[in-house]
Amino acid sequence: MDRFVWTNGLLEMNETLVIQQRGVRLYDGEDKAKLDVGVVLLSTHRLLWRDQKNNECCICIPLSQVIFFEEQAAGIGKSAKIVVHLHPVPENKEPGPYQQSKYSYIKLRLTEEMTQKRWENTPVSQPIPTGVGPKLLSPEDLVNACKMFESLKLPLRLRVFDSGVMVVQLQSHSEEEMIASALDNVSDKGSLTAEEFAKLLGLSVLLAKERLLLAEKMGHLCRDDSVEGLRFYPNLF
Repeated sequence: MDRFVWTNGLLEMNETLVIQQRGVRLYDGEDKAKLDVGVVLLSTHRLLWRDQKNNECCICIPLSQVIFFEEQAAGIGKSAKIVVHLHPVPENKEPGPYQQSKYSYIKLRLTEEMTQKRWENTPVSQPIPTGVGPKLLSPEDLVNACKMFESLKLPLRLRVFDSGVMVVQLQSHSEEEMIASALDNVSDKGSLTAEEFAKLLGLSVLLAKERLLLAEKMGHLCRDDSVEGLRFYPNLF
């Protein structure tokens, strides 16, 4: 949460609103943020959040601060969430609601409406927010929209792993960095499971496994698939 800065919530020059959703609560990592329920807006440049009761309370994070997004599935007594992994706080950061945070990620708690893919489309020419009513967005439409990121020259892109797992990540987030991170952590610990690697980096187990498999595919890691599960080791050959 210490990456957020105060903003008036208006679109900047050459900035386009992509999507918005009401009824979203923010989490500072695993802790509920000291803010009420609000509206989340994703533009071509920023991730914004506005308090539903107080329109003057609006904060944002530039997309250059975002490493990648991932979805955290709902569990027993827990609602689904979107996890936003963030770069370290920049030195020239402007004031925001939090001065410090022990977490390098935030979470957006999804309402039932959001998990059913009902989104509000907002005309680009209007100040934020100016929803024109809920419309249904299918998973296929969402994926197709993500596939257009690169052609629109946005700082995000859709990454599809060999298994079919899809994530949205920054253009600057390279495959070499993911492989190097996996190799460094496995070498440091001697061996790692996907669950252990996920805890080290604060990732979902699914995404952690994909990174380990990618490093294995490139010949940097090898695996031991036993009754105890899948464990990865440095490839010494």
